[in-house]
Order: sequence, then structure tokens, then C-alpha cells
Amino acid sequence: MTSMTSILSWPLIVGLAVGLGALPLLALLLRAITVSVEDETAVLITRFGRLARTLRRPGLHLVPSRLLPWVRIVRASLRRDFRHFPEVHVNDARGTTIMVDLWLEFRMVEPDKALFGVADWDRSLQNLVTHAATSILGTREFSEILGHRLELGELLEAELAAETARWGIRLERALISKLGLLPSVSRQIFESVAARLERARAAIEERGRLDVAELEARTSVQVARYVGEAKGQYPLAVGEALGALDPEVLRAYTELHELAQVRPHRTVAFRGFGAELKAVEAAMLVGHGGDSVVQPATTTSKR
Repeated sequence: MTSMTSILSWPLIVGLAVGLGALPLLALLLRAITVSVEDETAVLITRFGRLARTLRRPGLHLVPSRLLPWVRIVRASLRRDFRHFPEVHVNDARGTTIMVDLWLEFRMVEPDKALFGVADWDRSLQNLVTHAATSILGTREFSEILGHRLELGELLEAELAAETARWGIRLERALISKLGLLPSVSRQIFESVAARLERARAAIEERGRLDVAELEARTSVQVARYVGEAKGQYPLAVGEALGALDPEVLRAYTELHELAQVRPHRTVAFRGFGAELKAVEAAMLVGHGGDSVVQPATTTSKR
């Protein structure tokens, strides 16, 4: 029984060994005749350089013809992709050289057209972007481009979308991400802007001085009018106050005012002529040196 069992076990052991050895070969054969398609990826199968079949459904696909030497597998990504085109040189309407950075976001929707309908779609896209940027931005001045980048990006997107759709590429977004100038042009623009700012500052200062002078003149006129009105009110108020005084008080005030106006070094003051001296006689009392003779007086007047 032992020998019989050993005789039967040897073929089983050999079969298991052969089976285990064949598994890697089977795996290699299965890998050689199948194609794995990932999500958002397309696989193009070509025969003698011509498209034969396109696989889009994710999973494992059986393609026995893959073993043939004239069959080629090409993979194309259907995910959203982008391209950055830095420093695209464009001349604006005035001839100023502008360096524009463009950003494109797109998705390949028909890989058969993109890979077989156009030769090197990536380089063709770069040439198309340069041409579209020149045609759109070349008719506008730098200030307009700088102030309307979003609108110009939409125009650029509309012009590129029609052409890229023929290539099986759907353009989803186009942006003007950056604008720049050559160093010499930047220096000239800076000097021009500085000169305009200086002229504007001088104009503002001059207008300010004129406004201040006009305001001061109007203020002086108003102040003079108010001062004149105030000075005119003072005599009226004094006249009204004097008119309301008692006659005796008014007479005494008048007399005091007259006395206040007398200048001792230029006026001879006297009060009456007395009983023994007449007016004519008093007027004739003048000294030989021209000095006036002061006589005791009872009233005061000016001569």
C-alpha cells in the first residue's frame, strides 16, 4: 500500500508543479491579449498606423490582436488638462510690445480626432493661441487691455473654442493671467505717468491757491460789510441814547465833551470877560512877544 500510494502521488505532485509553473505564463499571456482602461482614459488601437478601435469603458478588455507586431496601443487622457503660455509677445494698437501670459483649461473629448485628425495638436494649439492673442489684443491699446482682461479672455476663449472643437478638444477656460512690458517701454511709460502726475499736482495746487484767494476775498468783503454795519450802528445808538437824556444832563455832557477836546498847548481858555472888561478889550490883550494873556475866566471856548 505504501508503494502504491507513493506511485500515485508522484504524478499529482508533478501536475501541481507544472500547473504552478504555468500560472505565471498564463498571467503573462492574459496580460498580452488584454487592455486595461482606467477612469477618464481612452485607449486607441491602431493597425498599420490607422485607427482600428477606441476603448472608453473602464475595465479589462480582451484584445487578442495585440500580440501582432503591427498592432499598437495608444493611451489618451480624458481628464481636464491645462497649458500655460508665458510671455507671448503682442503689439498693441500703438505698437507697444506687450508680454502676455495666457492660461488655458481644456478637456480631450474625441481622442481619435486629437491624435489622428491633426499633426501634433499640442504645438498646433500653441500656434493657434499666439495667432488669436495677436489678432484680438493687437487692435487695442495697453490701457484697454489692462482694464478689460476678463472680457478679452472671454473673446479669446470664444475664438479658440471653435478651432479646438474640430480637433476633438473642448476648451473650458481661457485667461489672461499676466501682463508685462519690456524694461525700456516700462521706463518710458513710468516717466510719462510721472510727468502727467506732476502736471496734475501743479494744476491742483494752482486751483487751490485761486480758491483760497477767492475765499479770502469773499471773506474780506463780508467782514468789511459787517464792520461797516457795526460802525454805522454805533452813532445811531449813541444818538438815540443822547436824545433820551435829560436836557440838563445833555448840556453838562456837551460841555464836558467840549472841554475834553481842548488842547492846552494850542488853545487859550477863558470864562467870560468879567464886569469891568468887554469882549473887544479882551481880544486886544495880546503880549508884545505874541504870547496870549490868560485872563481869569468864567466860561470856556476855543479860538
